[in-house]
Amino acid sequence: MSTNYQKLTLKLEEISRLSGIMGILHWDQEVIMPSGAAESRAKQLGVLAGIIHEKSTDPEIGSLLEKLSQENSFNCFEECNINEARRQYELETKLPKNLVMKLAELSSKGHQIWVKARSENRFSDFVPVLTQLIELKKRWAEYVFPKLKAYDANIDIYERGTTMSDITPVFETLKKELIPLIRDIQVSDYNPESSFLTGDFSVAKQEVLGRRISEEMGFAFDCGRMDVSVHPFCGGSHPTDVRITTRYRNDNFIESLYAVIHETGHGLYEQGRMKEGRDLPASEALTMGIHESQSLFWERMIAQSLAFCNGYLPLIKETFPKNFRDISAEQLYEAVNTSEPSYIRVEADEVTYPMHVVLRYEIEKGLFDDSIEINLLPELWNSKMKEYLGVEPPTDTLGVLQDTHWSGAAFGYFPSYTLGAIYASQFYQTLLQDKPQLEKIIASGNLEIIREWLNQKIHQKGRLLSVPDLVKEVTGDNLNPTIFLSYLKNKYRKIYRLN
Repeated sequence: MSTNYQKLTLKLEEISRLSGIMGILHWDQEVIMPSGAAESRAKQLGVLAGIIHEKSTDPEIGSLLEKLSQENSFNCFEECNINEARRQYELETKLPKNLVMKLAELSSKGHQIWVKARSENRFSDFVPVLTQLIELKKRWAEYVFPKLKAYDANIDIYERGTTMSDITPVFETLKKELIPLIRDIQVSDYNPESSFLTGDFSVAKQEVLGRRISEEMGFAFDCGRMDVSVHPFCGGSHPTDVRITTRYRNDNFIESLYAVIHETGHGLYEQGRMKEGRDLPASEALTMGIHESQSLFWERMIAQSLAFCNGYLPLIKETFPKNFRDISAEQLYEAVNTSEPSYIRVEADEVTYPMHVVLRYEIEKGLFDDSIEINLLPELWNSKMKEYLGVEPPTDTLGVLQDTHWSGAAFGYFPSYTLGAIYASQFYQTLLQDKPQLEKIIASGNLEIIREWLNQKIHQKGRLLSVPDLVKEVTGDNLNPTIFLSYLKNKYRKIYRLN
C-alpha cells in the first residue's frame, strides 16, 4: 500500500473521529442538554468546527493528494477515499475559518431561538437569525461553488450533482398528479375507520413495542440507543454508536411507532456500512436522498403494508388489548394508511407528504433568489398550504415554524425527503421482483431477510458508486417518479374505493 495513501488515511480518520464528537454534542443538545447550556454549547460547537476546519485544510493533505495524483494501482475503495478527500479538501480550503465558526455558532444559537419562537408562536423572533443564516449560506455558496446558484450549492451538500434543473421537473410532475389525487381522496364517500388508533396508550408500553420492532428489523442496541426528542432523528458518532430518537403521545401510539421504524431505517443504514475503513469517507452514506430512501422504505413500504399489519397485529393486540381486541389486519392497514391533509410535515401521510416538501423547496428557492421577503413567509406558507393541500395552519407554530432545519442552516435538505421516497418505491419494486414471497416474509416477521437485502445492495456500497449508478445497479432504471406515482395511485385508489 502506498505510504502517501496511509498518511492520508490517518488524517482522514482523525477528522472523522472529531466529526463524531461533534455528532454526539449535537445529539446531546437535542436530547438531554439543559436549556441553560445553550450559549456555552454554541461556543463549544464553534470551537470544534474551527478545529475540524483546520484539520481539513491542513496543507499536508493537499500535498499528499498531489503526490497521490501521480500514483496509480489503487483499488476502488482506495480510489474512492482519495477522490472524496480531494472534494472535501477543495471545499474546505475555499472557506475562511471565521465563516465556518460563525455558521456553527449561529446554527446552535438559532436552534435555541427557534425552539422558543416555536413554543411561543412568534415567527418575528426567529426572523433576525433566519435572515443571518440565509446570508451566511449565500456567502458560503460563493466560496465553495462560485459557478453555481446559491441554492444549487446548498442542495449539492445533500444531493451532490443535483440542481434545481433536475428537481423542479420532477416536483412539477408530482404536483400535477398528486394534487388531483389528494382532492379525490378528500371527496371520497369512503372513510376508513381509524378511531381505535386514539385512546390511552402507556408510554412505557409504547417504548417496549417500538424497541422490539426495531430489534426485529435488525437494529443492534449494543451499537445504538433510542431516546426522546422534540423532533425524531438519527444521529451518533460511528456505526458502533448510532442514536435514534422518537417522541411519545399518550393519546396516539402510531406516531411514535412509525417514527421509531423510520429512524431505525436510518440507523440500519449507518450500522450496516462496510466494515472496512469505517472512519474513512468511502464507507459513509451516499447522499441524504439515499438515506431517506432507507427510512421511508421501512416506514412506508414495509410497515404500512397489509402483510406487516397481518404479521404484527397480534403483538399490538397483546400490548394494547383494550383498543385492538376486535380489530382486523385489514382495518389496521386502512387506518394506518388514512390520507388526510395535515398542517405538520412529519405527521403527513405518504400521499400528502410530497406536497409539504414541494412547498418548502419553492420557498427556499425564493429565499435564495430574493424573490421572497422573509417577513412575509407566514402568509406565503399558508397560501401554498391552502393551494396544495386545502388546509391553512391556524398558527405559525403549526406552519412556518414547525421544522428545525432552517434553524440549523440546513437549506437544500428538504428535496432529499421526496427524492428518497421515489428511490424507496423503486427499491421496493426491485425487492418484490427478487423475492416474490415478500408478503409472506413480512407477515412472518422475518424482517432480517429484508435488512440483509438492503445491506448487500445499498448499505455496504458506501460511496463507491454515484447515486445514478447505484440506482441503476439496483433497479436497472434511473430516478423514476412514475413508479412512485403508480404505487401511490394503485394503493390509495383501492383503499378509498376510487374509480
